[in-house]
Amino acid sequence: MAFPAKYPSLNAMEMTDEAKQTLIRVLRVAFPHADFPDGPYLRTAEKILIAADEETWFRVALIQGLLSLDQLSDGDFCGLDDDSALKVLRRVESTEFFGFVRRTAVLNLYDDVEVWETLGYEGPSFDKGGYINRGFDDLDWLPEPRIVYPEDEPLPELGDGVMGVRSGSAAGDDSTNQPAPQSVEMGEVKK
Repeated sequence: MAFPAKYPSLNAMEMTDEAKQTLIRVLRVAFPHADFPDGPYLRTAEKILIAADEETWFRVALIQGLLSLDQLSDGDFCGLDDDSALKVLRRVESTEFFGFVRRTAVLNLYDDVEVWETLGYEGPSFDKGGYINRGFDDLDWLPEPRIVYPEDEPLPELGDGVMGVRSGSAAGDDSTNQPAPQSVEMGEVKK
């Protein structure tokens, strides 16, 4: 529920088209993916705007944050190259404005079906019986993992407690989730 601001003029603040374009530019710079089409960024910006409309505090923080980006960019954040725009975003990364944008974007940008298609994610599989029999390892854009041990070095030794071998367990004790009596140490509690 949105509560009215102390000053009614804040309730009347609305996003301009220029501010919306700045928000989309923020998303592109903060979450750079050359292969992502414009659609997911536009939809994510819309979700941020909807969330901002529901709370006066976030709407004011968003508008002020976008205005401050232009001020830090000599009046044109959208006109900056990616490296310069990233430097400006780093200056505001600890603000409530940027935190709000980041939280909302992370939850929505990567939950976009068009992003899933670009990344090769087939979507949730619980309704199809899981991934085991549906190519859980068919992401062809990932490199094959390399597991290489140097020939002149021995393989690392596994410590006690690995592979079902328990150290210090009492005879006949079948418990696997409790420490053996001799391994319990109590330290002094200080205030």
